[in-house]
Amino acid sequence: MREAKLAVEEVKVTYGSGRGAVRALDRVSLSFQTGRLTLVTGPSGCGKTTLLSVLGCLLTSESGRSYLMGRFVTGLSEEERGRLRRQYIGYVFQAFRLFRSLSAMENVLIALEISGSRGCQANDAARRALEAVGLADKWRLKPDELSGGEKQRVAIARALVNNPPIILADEPTASLDSASGERVAEMLLRFAEEDQRLVVVVSHDQQWLSLSHRTVLMRDGQIIEDKKAR
Repeated sequence: MREAKLAVEEVKVTYGSGRGAVRALDRVSLSFQTGRLTLVTGPSGCGKTTLLSVLGCLLTSESGRSYLMGRFVTGLSEEERGRLRRQYIGYVFQAFRLFRSLSAMENVLIALEISGSRGCQANDAARRALEAVGLADKWRLKPDELSGGEKQRVAIARALVNNPPIILADEPTASLDSASGERVAEMLLRFAEEDQRLVVVVSHDQQWLSLSHRTVLMRDGQIIEDKKAR
């Protein structure tokens, strides 16, 4: 697993303590491939969002090992994990997490500013990211002027703008109508296949079953099925 771009080995995460303790992840081991879209699914509370948080260096497991770009990241400081996250991972959230007072362009530029990139080069990168998600003509609009699907595409552009090799998406279609959800799903699949990125999607949405290259089914913090879809 150490050679994998993204992997976890025997990771455990527990919330709470004593009688109220809940094991969110119970000795989970997975590795992921470039150019593939992996769907992680299962009932609410099964641990899939916790898994995504560990993969994305947002949460440290209490035991086990996590690897990012071949590097052992368990035990690194928050500052070091944050630097690796900004460099290698684009994160897409269900709730978009856009700033309502900022335009689509400005929302994408935030990711570049956090990474220390500003000026004309950053503006050009933000425009290219919006073009990649089909929103080049709406760069001036603010979130309240965009549809739900367009907001999610701005969020995806923000995740892509630093050109990360890994994209992690947490319920990216849950807040969208079926047509917008299908467009977002096909977009993330294209980024995996054509751009050769590593894409992991956590979702209840059944449409992902026909789009993913691999499906991981979780229950009670454990992997109960891991199969190639195509």
